[in-house]
Amino acid sequence: MKQFDVAIVGGGPAGSSCAAFCALVGLRTLLLEREKFPREKVCGDCLNPSCWSVLDRLGLAQRVRDLQHAKLSWVEFIAIDGQKLIVHLPSGDDCEISVKRSLFDDLLLRRAGALGADVREQTTVSGLSNNGDWKIETVSGETFQTRMLIGADGRNSTVARLCNLLPRIARERVALQAHVPLPRDFGRRVALQFLPEGYSGQAPVNETELNLCLVGRPTTITQLRHWAEHQFQLTADQPWRTIAPLTRSPVPSAHRNLFFIGDAARVVEPFTGEGIYYALRSGELVATAIAKIFRGDDRQSTVRNFARAYGDVYRGRLWINRLAREAVVRPHLGSSFVHAARLCPSIMKLLTAKIVLPSF
Repeated sequence: MKQFDVAIVGGGPAGSSCAAFCALVGLRTLLLEREKFPREKVCGDCLNPSCWSVLDRLGLAQRVRDLQHAKLSWVEFIAIDGQKLIVHLPSGDDCEISVKRSLFDDLLLRRAGALGADVREQTTVSGLSNNGDWKIETVSGETFQTRMLIGADGRNSTVARLCNLLPRIARERVALQAHVPLPRDFGRRVALQFLPEGYSGQAPVNETELNLCLVGRPTTITQLRHWAEHQFQLTADQPWRTIAPLTRSPVPSAHRNLFFIGDAARVVEPFTGEGIYYALRSGELVATAIAKIFRGDDRQSTVRNFARAYGDVYRGRLWINRLAREAVVRPHLGSSFVHAARLCPSIMKLLTAKIVLPSF
């Protein structure tokens, strides 16, 4: 059985960034991913300016800019009655961009491997046991042993489930996402559009494709899909990706030798577009904490400091997350907020800046 210092389950932005940062400081690092990359992922595909500092520290900022992407210059909030409010986004090299997750996640995963992490794709975890160190069993029959275990495997985390930590899941809403032909003259914008049945998020990801997201209740999602087919001239057999749940209660991020990061720890509203930043930053924070423990720092205080730093990433932003959830669950309320913000645009400018501007 091969021994590792740290094993990470899940190869998305949280897991791959964590693996890369752990490998950078010389830790024997294992990364287990159940799928074969590149693969698409249900996401708005947007990278906020907050992400660039973390990508710089990974040595990936320019390589991300070299991927096919679209630069985004403004957010357009559209009320149910069609009234609009525009908020401009930061410009320059560290602007907001949109890029397909198939490209972005694959780049991060390969970076972790290049830095020395042992990356195992198409590897599904089936069992966990902890007798001081963790023993990981996989569907293929392989077993691994690790001193530290990281759950970075998303909102339906297998690690959390196997550790009896996965909260009750609420399936109050459904999300659909697809890449569709980019409409002519769409512009360099993110469109967040409220509709009677829910909402739609739209952003170009390159010169020819649009990321189209729909969020509604189980009883309205079919109507939303019909709206999208008419609005964007899609055929009825247009393939859609879906994911659930959109929200659930958070999992405690820090335990003695077990950590949760990214969506495995806390799921944020897709409406805010902050998920990738939280994933990258949480991966970096936990890698820093683990490096300190292996260096000989006091474990208890290091774990406590990580939990505090992890909380600080979200602190001051979760109220926006709750507000966004209410706007999506009750689209008429969200639409009314757009009307109010048209009278006082600084409200929406403040909320947008709080989301997209760098925090660390």
